[in-house]
Amino acid sequence: MSTITTTDGVEIYYNDLGPADAQPLVFHHGWPLTADDWDAQTIFFLNKGYRVIATDRRGHGRSSQVGAGHDMDHYAADARAVFEHLDLKNAVHIGHSTGGGQAARYVARYGQPQDRVAKLVLIGAVPPLMVKTASNPGGLPIEVFDGLRKQLADNRSQFYVDLPTGPFYGFNRPGAKPSQAMIQNWWRQGMMGGAKAQYDGIKAFSETDFTEDLKVIDVPTLVMHGDDDQIVPIGASAHESIKLLKNGTLKVYEKFPHGMATTHADVINADLLAFIKS
Repeated sequence: MSTITTTDGVEIYYNDLGPADAQPLVFHHGWPLTADDWDAQTIFFLNKGYRVIATDRRGHGRSSQVGAGHDMDHYAADARAVFEHLDLKNAVHIGHSTGGGQAARYVARYGQPQDRVAKLVLIGAVPPLMVKTASNPGGLPIEVFDGLRKQLADNRSQFYVDLPTGPFYGFNRPGAKPSQAMIQNWWRQGMMGGAKAQYDGIKAFSETDFTEDLKVIDVPTLVMHGDDDQIVPIGASAHESIKLLKNGTLKVYEKFPHGMATTHADVINADLLAFIKS
């Protein structure tokens, strides 16, 4: 199992697959999941000849279950430690949900200044800011995130069944056909991580403001978002992010859910490939 140890002693798990001399594609997973959430993209892009890298965020999956540092600054710094260890250059960074925030902060703070990044993709991503504030009136009320924290604290295992069974993959919509395999895999990944890390992570993904990160990113950036995303509603996320990016393209997917990279992997993979090759 491949890991690096950060300056504050946290072991971060990563996978590094494919030819070492191929262009690296780096995948940043969503909350509360792991690198495994990118399985459909990993195999697709390996078969296209790319180098594929993905990490487990601190406190998640196979990385150390530590009690501190569950914030976007640490997430980005941990990512930096892995990518500098691997000496990645000309990389395309692809982040989903919370991972979109992590990828944006990494690119803005480290990757772009170090000339390591070719492009960025944000899929159903949390930037620029999820929570409702005076300056972000379209955000979600803090009570929504308090509710997530309560469900996690009361019965994390049940919560991690309910979320993928319902809004995450859109299985609560009329006519939807829930996939038990997807639901069970979501639960499996969530329960691999630590409750404290995932509890703290709710604040990280909901209350971190990425406005300044997005403003300084000038690499080509593709913003992909489903218009039926029930977890990260498109209005306060993608529609706002695209206004802040210097070199951004917005692609909206009609009736696609938050977990569209899994439920509609064929469509998402084809569009990712087209953007990477463009």
